[in-house]
Amino acid sequence: MPYHRKGLGERVSDGVIVLTMWLALAVTLYPFLYIISMSISDPVNVVNKSVWLLPKGLSGEAYVRVFANPDLWQSYGNTVFYTVAGTALNVALTIMAAYPLSIRNFIIRKPMMIFIVLTMFFTGGLVPMFILVQELGIYNTRWAILLPTAISAFNVIIARTFFQGIPEGLHESAKLDGANDAVILVRIVLPLCKPILAVLTLFYAVSHWNSFMPALLYLSDSSLQPLSLYLIKVLIQNDTNMLEGMMEQSARSLYAVQIKYAIIVVAVLPIVVIYPFLQKYFVKGVLIGSLKE
Repeated sequence: MPYHRKGLGERVSDGVIVLTMWLALAVTLYPFLYIISMSISDPVNVVNKSVWLLPKGLSGEAYVRVFANPDLWQSYGNTVFYTVAGTALNVALTIMAAYPLSIRNFIIRKPMMIFIVLTMFFTGGLVPMFILVQELGIYNTRWAILLPTAISAFNVIIARTFFQGIPEGLHESAKLDGANDAVILVRIVLPLCKPILAVLTLFYAVSHWNSFMPALLYLSDSSLQPLSLYLIKVLIQNDTNMLEGMMEQSARSLYAVQIKYAIIVVAVLPIVVIYPFLQKYFVKGVLIGSLKE
C-alpha cells in the first residue's frame, strides 16, 4: 500500500480533532475527579477550598459517616429494588408488546405502531398522570414508581425491529410442528434475542437508577424514596437535617460539604463502573432501532 503523505490541511484538521477530543475528555473527567478528590481530602482543605484536582491530606472519614447513616442504606435499597423489579417488568411488557407487532399477518399491526409512535410526541402531561396515580390508589406506594414507567414506546420499536429480522421460516416450521405463538416466543424467538434483551435491560436499568421525577411526584414517604431523591434533598435543597445522623453538631460544619461529595460518589459509582463494559450494547441498541419496513 503506497504511503500517503498528509498535506498541511489534513494535518491541521487532525490536530483540531485531537485537540477537541482532549478538551472533551478533560471537561468530562474533571468534574468526576474533582468530586472524588473532595470526598477523600482532609476536611480542612475542603472547607478552605484548596482542593482543585488531586486530593490534599487523604481522609476517609466522610465515607465512614456516610455508610454509618441508615437513611442512605434505606434509599440505596429502594433504588436497587426499583431497578431490579422495574427492569424485569419493563423487559417482560416490552417483549410482549413488540413480538405481536413484528408478525406480518397481525391485522392491526400498522395502526398500533402509529398509535405507539404518537405517544412519543404527545403525552397526557404531569397533572393527568398525577390524578391517574391517585385514582388508581397507588400514590405513595412502590407501584407508583413501577407502573407509570412500565413500558417505553422507543424500546418497543427497538425490540420490534429486532424481531422482524428473525427469519419467517423458523415461525412456519414451528407452527407445522404444532407450536402456538407463546411457545414460538419462549422456545424459539427469545433464545435468539439475547442481544436485544441485553439492550433493553441496560436501557431500563440505567433509567431506573437515575430516575427521580416519579419519586418526587408520587412518593411522600421518605422510607420509599430512592437514592436519587435522597441525593437531591442533600445537595439542592441543602437539607442539613439529613446529615444530623452522620455527625455531631460541632463537626457538622466541617464535614457537611465533604459528605455531600461522598454521597455523590456512592450514588454514581455503580453505573460508572458497569457502563464501560456494556457500552457496546448501547451502541447496538441505537443501530437496532433503525426503523425498517
